[in-house]
Amino acid sequence: MNVLIIEDEFRAANQLQNMLTKCAFVYNLVDVIDSVEDAVDWFQTNEMPNLIFMDIQLADGLSFEIFQKVEVEAPIIFTTAFDQYAIQAFKVNSVDYLLKPIQQEDLQKALGKFTKSSNPSTIDNAVLKQLLTSIQTQTELKTAKKRTGLLVKEGTGFVQIKITDLLYVYSEDSITFGVVAGKRYIIDETIDQLFNSFDSDQFYKINRGQIVAKNAIQKINPYFNHRVKLSILHERDQEFIVSRQKTSDFKAWLNW
Repeated sequence: MNVLIIEDEFRAANQLQNMLTKCAFVYNLVDVIDSVEDAVDWFQTNEMPNLIFMDIQLADGLSFEIFQKVEVEAPIIFTTAFDQYAIQAFKVNSVDYLLKPIQQEDLQKALGKFTKSSNPSTIDNAVLKQLLTSIQTQTELKTAKKRTGLLVKEGTGFVQIKITDLLYVYSEDSITFGVVAGKRYIIDETIDQLFNSFDSDQFYKINRGQIVAKNAIQKINPYFNHRVKLSILHERDQEFIVSRQKTSDFKAWLNW
């Protein structure tokens, strides 16, 4: 049983492999891929696996974009943190999914459905292209109006801070933090929810777990594997590394 994992979080990919082992699922992991671009290249040069686990949001875009460029003729179990709209679409079109954070019981049921089927469903590219367009349209509508303030936790209460005062936002142990002049606040929203509500001219999501403000960037340094490392105002402990897939776009964003 050849299995391909398309997931841009190293920890999540390892966790999935551990969970598959606990399910007593015998498989051969052919590769772990973290971007749309690399996935397209992989499908063009390798034999189709028996099963694919695919995250929806990858380092360089939505995984649905893969189907716009190559034919994927294999059953797919999506892993997703998307809203109920997307989940309902998967149900209607008979696409298996696992809602993040993945639960062992849910994974076991998805594998059971896959192994018991004599003819596991493959993906209808036309349906997924329509789904991608729908999600992109929804995102554009939701983010048309950018926020100027942000409600954050302080002690037992809440305070409002200005978006323009934010230096960066990061996620740690499933908690989102916003940093203003060296002080950090807990924010009850995900990284993706925040980024979608920010002004894209002023904020950039450099990797899966960090958003930086343009006016907070002091210096850009070369980093291995064609990446760059940022020096951020008032910050000495955090590392800010732009993912390889985003480096070119990030540099273009800075020049805008």
